[in-house]
Amino acid sequence: MSFFGASTATTSAAAEKDIEMADPPTDSISSMAFSGQADYLAVGSWDNSVRIYEVMAGGTTAGKAMYQHQGPVLSVCWNKEGNKILSGGADNAARMFDVQTGTTVQVAQHDAPIKSVKWVDAQSGILATGSWDKTVKYWDLRASQPVASVTLPERCYTMDVQYPLMVVGTAERHIQIFNLTNPTAAYKTMQSPLKWQTRVVTCFTATPSSGFAVGSIEGRVAIQYVEDKDSSNNFSFKCHRRDSVPNAKDQAMVYAVNDISFHPVHGTFSTCGSDGTIHFWDKDARTRLKTFEAAPGPITCTSFNRTGSIFAYAVSYDWSKGHSGMTPGHPNKLMLHACKDDEVKKRPRK
Repeated sequence: MSFFGASTATTSAAAEKDIEMADPPTDSISSMAFSGQADYLAVGSWDNSVRIYEVMAGGTTAGKAMYQHQGPVLSVCWNKEGNKILSGGADNAARMFDVQTGTTVQVAQHDAPIKSVKWVDAQSGILATGSWDKTVKYWDLRASQPVASVTLPERCYTMDVQYPLMVVGTAERHIQIFNLTNPTAAYKTMQSPLKWQTRVVTCFTATPSSGFAVGSIEGRVAIQYVEDKDSSNNFSFKCHRRDSVPNAKDQAMVYAVNDISFHPVHGTFSTCGSDGTIHFWDKDARTRLKTFEAAPGPITCTSFNRTGSIFAYAVSYDWSKGHSGMTPGHPNKLMLHACKDDEVKKRPRK
């Protein structure tokens, strides 16, 4: 019930290597987001910067712009029109970069670091910011004060929006589900279906029934539907684990699931982890579609472009082994993968 089938599409890795982007950030990469209008990728880093790259035909890339926070950047997103980039960071601020003018302004303020920024496509566009100060605030970018604020049960670790659904994962495994037509009161509050700390929540795409995936630090993902009528489809599965010694088949080494990205067209999804691996999955057929060759370091974040033809990921140190893992020369790379149909299309249900 809780296991994906093991059918995996493998392609000859040597023939079609993923492309390493030039001029990556100088410290660990925390977050990335493609524009919804064109192949521009915004990348946030612990070096206090947001970098914007253009991805061109054949995977060649060019750095287009860069702006600064006064502390590590923890989250980035785009507005719907694709002409503004929003970012949140450890300087307790959210900032907006105007692609046309190249100017940066502060647009939000919290009492603690902003862990997540998400664009809400409502009214003329609203920025939602989730913070370690245990609030989510909603901002009209033309005003200096939030239009609304919600108190969370704990610090915000992760959140995602597929309008009108917003899901917030906090410390102590609380999950709050919002219907953004009523943004100041949680539609549902629940404990994570997973027993360990929540690392990421990501909303389903391309699906008639709304729901989300939860990834934890204990190499496990839960698929959770919002409405009770769909609850028979809820399940969880193990991933990002390794045998303690080759062929032991004990899966005793357990790694955090760092990010989950849903394909914008097919509704399949990726998971990535501290073990340096990425997998593509089909939640409906409950099967694994693809496994990437292991990278030389943890995968910290991932993003599909708007058509789902490009999959970007970051190889960076994620502090999963504490200070001792921060070795000199640890890889810090931005990578691009060209998606093939058989890797991202749904399989027929068994």
